[in-house]
Amino acid sequence: MTDTAAVKLTQQVKAGGCASKLAPGSLAEVLSRLPKQSHANLLVGFDTADDAGVYQIAPDLALVQTVDFFTPLVDDPFVFGQIAATNALSDVYAMGGRPITALSIVCFQQDGDLDILEAIMRGGLTKMDESSCIVVGGHSVRDTEIKFGYAVTGLIHPDRVFTNTGAVAGDILILTKPIGTGVITTALKRGVAKQEWVENAVRSMTTLNRAASEVITSAIGVHAMTDVTGFGLMGHSRELALGSGMTLEIIVDQVPRIEGALEAIHLGAVPAGLLANREFAECVSADVPGSEIPDDLRTLLYDPQTAGGLLISVAPMNADAVLRSLWLAGMNAAKIGSVLGPYTARQGMPAIVLR
Repeated sequence: MTDTAAVKLTQQVKAGGCASKLAPGSLAEVLSRLPKQSHANLLVGFDTADDAGVYQIAPDLALVQTVDFFTPLVDDPFVFGQIAATNALSDVYAMGGRPITALSIVCFQQDGDLDILEAIMRGGLTKMDESSCIVVGGHSVRDTEIKFGYAVTGLIHPDRVFTNTGAVAGDILILTKPIGTGVITTALKRGVAKQEWVENAVRSMTTLNRAASEVITSAIGVHAMTDVTGFGLMGHSRELALGSGMTLEIIVDQVPRIEGALEAIHLGAVPAGLLANREFAECVSADVPGSEIPDDLRTLLYDPQTAGGLLISVAPMNADAVLRSLWLAGMNAAKIGSVLGPYTARQGMPAIVLR
């Protein structure tokens, strides 16, 4: 067996994890040109940029479908597989669904070390097993850059679907994981990350959103939910705000962050995906008059997350109970803001205000 630990996967790709995804503005431009699909059984399609599609197959049953794959963002192949699986499963959990089957997606060099590929796929299987999701097959292609992920199918009751379009004025915003995986893994790729930073980021990226989703699906007063991944906190907040027709307020210093994230920014470890996210979302945001937001904290809000947490919009009278339940489930959750009121796209009105 080859010593896979000696191989630096992050040195074999231009960008890692969700930072390797197409810029959100480019994707939105293309999707806006496509014809809208409509069907009586289609409950959630791609028109609202939600986390997964939902298709009803019976009066009390619907399918949740998603696909997610990307390049390595850590050097350990086994851990990379775990992160890729955690990230793909997250979209189903973000809708309130239960994953049941998955298809693997593999891009690998024709003459690549097969021990590395085995380690990646083994890592992915551990997280699929943890989620009680069965890998039923997959597809592979030759590629000069390694890419791995899954297409995941889940089940959900049609009346219990959480989307990114249901936020209500007065709601409290809760985030279930700290942010910073993008800048920390970029620091790893550049050889300037401290080991403890990477360990904390990996711990976050290999924690399933299953427990958090189970809390939310049994909670009272939750109006909307999305996961925070490649578009960063601001990008996904933008989609929540515009989809719901609401203006959100984010209290920047209340947003939990992974230890080392700000230090990584100070070292210049800013991925290209962060800059693309900023171009996409900053144009619909504004600071509360008198606010003094440090540049490093502002930058971190746009950091592309891999296997990030859930962003939840919950009625104010239920927010404390939901937060306590998330803590009991082991989540490092925090209140990060609120839903201020209706948003209209008139000149100069922000969809997100930062305090």
